Amino acid sequence: MADTHAFRHRLVTAGGAPVHVVEAGDPGAPPFLFLHGWPESWSAWQPVMELAAGQARAVALDLPGIGRSAGHPVGGSKRELAAVVHELAGRLGLEGLTLVGQDVGGMIAYAYARAFPGLARAVIMDVVVPGVPPWEEVLRNPYIWHFAFHAIPGLPERLVQGHQAEYFDFFFDVLAADAGRITPAMRAASAQAYAADDALAAGFGWYRAFAQDAADNARSGPDVTAPVLYLRGEKERGGDITGYAEGLRRAGVTNLEYATVPGCGHFPHEEAPGLLWDRIATFAGLGG
Repeated sequence: MADTHAFRHRLVTAGGAPVHVVEAGDPGAPPFLFLHGWPESWSAWQPVMELAAGQARAVALDLPGIGRSAGHPVGGSKRELAAVVHELAGRLGLEGLTLVGQDVGGMIAYAYARAFPGLARAVIMDVVVPGVPPWEEVLRNPYIWHFAFHAIPGLPERLVQGHQAEYFDFFFDVLAADAGRITPAMRAASAQAYAADDALAAGFGWYRAFAQDAADNARSGPDVTAPVLYLRGEKERGGDITGYAEGLRRAGVTNLEYATVPGCGHFPHEEAPGLLWDRIATFAGLGG
């Protein structure tokens, strides 16, 4: 019998380039596709996938240009990235998909839900969505200085190259409720995923596309009727979670739940993977 808890790696072409895909669990089980944020890669979801594999087909990927997803990225627009993820989901046969995105991955999950009504459900984690309140309030917050810095053409690549570990450690240490839960192995995997010049440029490109993302999200379109769960670490900074939920409802998310993950900051998937998977599994009707 095959070990369904083992991680299976492969490259799948989507968006005209190879995308690194990692799976665990029974291929016939309900599918969950996990999207990472900055400055992480598929491996950030490994602790959750190990738990999910007993109930689900757990799939993660390196976003285009990051880690082993080599080749020129499609661009930083979350709408373009959502199209790549949708193509990938089709190639993998992910029917009845639960899409889970954290940080930038959450922005992509929102764009996907807007563009592709066939999605079964979405989980959006620890992020403000461009153009959706309280987006403008967050942009004015000096604590979010890195949004502007990362958007400067070329400069962050020059300053961060060769110093990925130190730079990323700053964010892990500041944004996690307990920085010790982001292990040395997790930190090293993140630095390695952005070691190449093109990978750094791909990650910073997500920030450079925020104005386009906000414009895309402001366009009128059909409501998002798929169930959506907005999740944040209990100790995540950035204001009251109810303001984020109200912004999503005003943007047309008609079937919304929201909750926090106790004891966590910005990285619940690494800080408390068991608590997080319980919340996601219950939302998807699998039980904890």
